[in-house]
Amino acid sequence: MSKKNDYDPSEIQKRMGMKAKNRISNTVIYVVLVIMSIVWLIPFFCIVFQSFRVESTWMAGYVFPQKWGFDNYINLAKTDFWKWYTNTFIIAVVVAALQTVIVLCMSYTLSRFRFKIRKGLMKFMLVLGLFPGMLTMIILYRVLKDLGMTQANAVPGLILVYIASSGMGYYVSKGFFDTVPKTLDEAARIDGATRAQVLWKIILPMAKPIVIYTILTAFMGPWGDFVFARYISMNTSAGMNVAVGLQSWLSLDQINNRYTMFCAGGVVVAIPVTILFLCLQKYYVEGVTGGAVKG
Repeated sequence: MSKKNDYDPSEIQKRMGMKAKNRISNTVIYVVLVIMSIVWLIPFFCIVFQSFRVESTWMAGYVFPQKWGFDNYINLAKTDFWKWYTNTFIIAVVVAALQTVIVLCMSYTLSRFRFKIRKGLMKFMLVLGLFPGMLTMIILYRVLKDLGMTQANAVPGLILVYIASSGMGYYVSKGFFDTVPKTLDEAARIDGATRAQVLWKIILPMAKPIVIYTILTAFMGPWGDFVFARYISMNTSAGMNVAVGLQSWLSLDQINNRYTMFCAGGVVVAIPVTILFLCLQKYYVEGVTGGAVKG
């Protein structure tokens, strides 16, 4: 019966029609995605082109420079840009390391251990995380000011704030650990391994995607933070991160002289994150999808 249907002209025509519809729909989807990508990338290309413009330093009404050069990148060394860049890099690296350790330990604990307040603690952290961080800015500034961690000493203050609530970001990592069989833990425990050895020597080597995902998200948060970093540094150049420092160049008294340098600084800031994503994109996607399987 199936062989007759395979040679039935009406069936053949129907299949060809379905294939044609699929090709048309796929073509439309690809065209829409390409258009969206072009629209999304236009501002970035404009910034890159403007960073190489050397005939003027103010905002211009054209995209492609009339005269190309690396003057704007060279002139960054004559400003506090690399100080801001160093501050940002130190904050991002330290936060990424400490926050990753805290998040993974918290996630493993909530995934494997069963204790009385476990569910209550998870619900409490979930509800607490729904409140915007803006609500705590005033009290956090007061605390950091009393500790001497504002203005020129804003770097350690920002590190302290960023890692203070790291354990509340356990959701994705816990979901990933839930997919790892508990029999591995039990076998290791029977062989005499401690809980810490089970986590660091057995579970984490198998959970490379979620480890890399946690590191990337922890690194990106401080790297692009602006609001709280500006609030803590209080326009003190020594305590600024790169986002706050570059934004200061867009003020009315500086934009005409430093707009092209602002574009050059934006390109330099984007390079590390772009390289990280290009190299670790596979693990990033696996971490997100793996952590979304179970809650």
